[in-house]
Amino acid sequence: MSSIVDTHADPPSPHSHYDRSEWDRLADRTPLPLTQEDIDRIASLGDPIDMSEVDAIYRPLSALLQLYVDGRRRTAAERRAFLGETGAPETPFVIGIAGSVAVGKSTVARLLQLLLSRWPHTPRVDLVTTDGFLLPNAELERRGIFARKGFPESYDRVALVNFMASVKAGVGDLHVPVYSHLVYDVVPGQFTVVDRPDVLIVEGINVLQPPRLRPGGARVAVSDYFDFSIYVDADEAHIEQWYVDRFLTLRRTAFSRKGSFFRTYAGLSDIEAEATARMVWSAINLPNLHENIAPTRERATMVFTKGPDHRVESILLRKD
Repeated sequence: MSSIVDTHADPPSPHSHYDRSEWDRLADRTPLPLTQEDIDRIASLGDPIDMSEVDAIYRPLSALLQLYVDGRRRTAAERRAFLGETGAPETPFVIGIAGSVAVGKSTVARLLQLLLSRWPHTPRVDLVTTDGFLLPNAELERRGIFARKGFPESYDRVALVNFMASVKAGVGDLHVPVYSHLVYDVVPGQFTVVDRPDVLIVEGINVLQPPRLRPGGARVAVSDYFDFSIYVDADEAHIEQWYVDRFLTLRRTAFSRKGSFFRTYAGLSDIEAEATARMVWSAINLPNLHENIAPTRERATMVFTKGPDHRVESILLRKD
C-alpha cells in the first residue's frame, strides 16, 4: 500500500524550540560572571536590560557558547595534529549578530562581549560593527544611493569579506574603520584594531546575507566565516515603536549636540518628530527589513524572539 505525501505540509524544523521558562531553567547550571554595575553600564547607553533578563537568557547562552568554543578548539587541534601543521596559529571563534534596526542587536553584542570575557577560556573578546564598512557619505552620494544607506549595496562588501578572511587566516593587527553615529559617516583616519582575540563578535543588520553571485561580485559572504550566529527577531510593529522611541530620545540628546548630522531634527515638536521617525521607518528601514534582513533569519544558528517589552520570549537553536 503506497503512502501519500502531503507536499503542502510544513517541512521538519532544523531548530529546537525553547520558550522563556525552558531556557531560564538552564541558568541554574552556570555562573553569572557579571555584576549589577556591569548591567547598569550597558543600560546607561539606552538599552532596556536588567539583571533578571541577563540571568534568564544571557547566562545560559554564554555557557552554551563556551561549549561551542571548546568544541571548535578541540577539532582544530586534532586537525592540526592530523595534518602535521605545527606552529599554525589559533584563529578567533566568530559570532555574528543580525536583525533589524532598533531591535536591540547592540545590547546582545555588548552583553555577550562582557559575559564571554569573564570566562577563563575566552578572556579576549573583541566587538566589531559593520557600520565601519559603510561607504563614506561622499561615495554614497556619488553613486546616487545615499537614501539607501544600510542596504547591502551601501557597504564596502569586498573590504568586509577581506577583513573576515584575514581574521580566519590568523592575521593580527587588523584595522577596522570607525563609524560615527554623531556625524553619520565613517571617520577618516580612525580605526579599531583587532589582533587575534579569542572571540570576535561581528554585529550588523546584513551580516547573514548570502553571497551575491554576479560577475565581479564576491563569491563568499561574511557569514561564511561565522562559527555561530544569532538573529534578533520581533514583531514589526514592536520594532517600529522602538525605532520611534529611540528617535525621540536621540532628538533630546545626541541630535542636539554640536556637529550632529541630525541637528535639524532637535527642534522638532513631539508630533513632528514622531511623524518624521515613522516616515523614515516606512521609507527606508521597513523595506530593508523586508527585502534584505528578514529573509536571512533562517540562516542563523540561533533566533531570539522578543516581546513588546524587549524581553526574549522564545529561542530557536539549530540542532546540528
